[in-house]
Amino acid sequence: MKTIKPLRERKNTAILLIHCPDRQGILATVTEFLNKNKGNIIYLDQHVDRQEKTFYMRVEWELENFAIPPGKIGEYFDTLIASPLKMTWKLYFSDEIPRMALFVSKMPHCLFDILARYTAGEWDVKIPLIISNHELLKPVAERFDIDFHYFPVTKENKAEQEQKELELLKEKNIDFVVLARYMQILSSDFVKQFPNKIINIHHSFLPAFAGAKPYHAAHKRGVKIIGATSHYVTSELDGGPIIEQDVTRCSHVDTIQNLIRKGRDLEKIVLSQAVYKHLQRKILVYKNRTVVFN
Repeated sequence: MKTIKPLRERKNTAILLIHCPDRQGILATVTEFLNKNKGNIIYLDQHVDRQEKTFYMRVEWELENFAIPPGKIGEYFDTLIASPLKMTWKLYFSDEIPRMALFVSKMPHCLFDILARYTAGEWDVKIPLIISNHELLKPVAERFDIDFHYFPVTKENKAEQEQKELELLKEKNIDFVVLARYMQILSSDFVKQFPNKIINIHHSFLPAFAGAKPYHAAHKRGVKIIGATSHYVTSELDGGPIIEQDVTRCSHVDTIQNLIRKGRDLEKIVLSQAVYKHLQRKILVYKNRTVVFN
């Protein structure tokens, strides 16, 4: 199955994500640097955390007519702007298409939603492979012409299998990983290889219900709101920086099946929104929190 050309306008742009101690004139200094070098700014958003006294910024500009060659932009920016202002920064280019790996288990709803958006051309991304600890979703990968790799995981072989997965991800030059309802906990060693580059999704109940059948427990208590949370994975289980959340209301008329359907609808939408924002380079992580630019 072939993907459709991405829907966005293909402009050759550069993106800077910045955070640093707040002080007067940072915004003017950065924009002056771009303007002096004939950079046409097409996006700019900034935020100041007054409690942390930290400045955050995302700026994107067209590279056409820009005076500094792409390979030298980082060097010039660091010397002239970033180092004097003690900035932490990352530079991205729009023509660098990220490579995403999908990890799945048995539930297909998030996988289908991602692959539908991918083939419809909504995202600028490549998906070289799907990894799973079950073979159930292999036909889905085959339908979309994506390589499927089966790594059965047990307590005894977990470290060995994760090492094989990491070697495969390195071989395929994977930039980031999406856990599309992958029902295995990744080890700290695995997570360290992809800092703030593993995106997960899980349900969020108010109140919270643990165990194998959370929807059954929620139904029994008459929960009125259910939700979903997408976050970057850290070594702390479900404790990583939150990217996207949403909720939907329910009532006494909802059956367990209705709760499950509503929950899965939220999961796939929230996960896809988180992936899209990651692809747009609109997420800045600082002290286990995210600044998500508009």
